[in-house]
Parts: sequence; C-alpha cells; structure tokens
Amino acid sequence: MLTYYIEAREALKRLRTDQDGVVSFEYIIVAVCIVGAVGAVFGGGAGGQIGAALTTGITAITTAFATAIAG
Repeated sequence: MLTYYIEAREALKRLRTDQDGVVSFEYIIVAVCIVGAVGAVFGGGAGGQIGAALTTGITAITTAFATAIAG
C-alpha cells in the first residue's frame, strides 16, 4: 500500500510541474462547460421545449412501430 501511495505522490508531483499535465486539466474544464451547457438546455427535467420535442418524437416512433407490427 505504501508503494502505491509513493507512486501516486510522485505522479502528482510530475503532473504539477509538467506542462503536459495542463492539457488534462483543460479537458476537465471543457467537459464541465459542456455538461453545464447541456444541463442549461434541458433544464431541470423534460419540461422544456427540447424535452417536449423528444417526447413527441418518441411517441410518434412508438405509434408507427405499433402500427407496423399490427399490420
């Protein structure tokens, strides 16, 4: 267990001083921004316009599928 701790500590030291490590943090920041944008678009649930459009589309697909099966 001590070996893993030492390896993790050394990796974090290299990440802190290495310029390549900055890129991974930038990806994390971009991912958080994307998640925030998607959350803002969909709102707190499926009550927004996009949610209504998805519900309408899924209902239409389900109806068409049921009609095709009923033949």
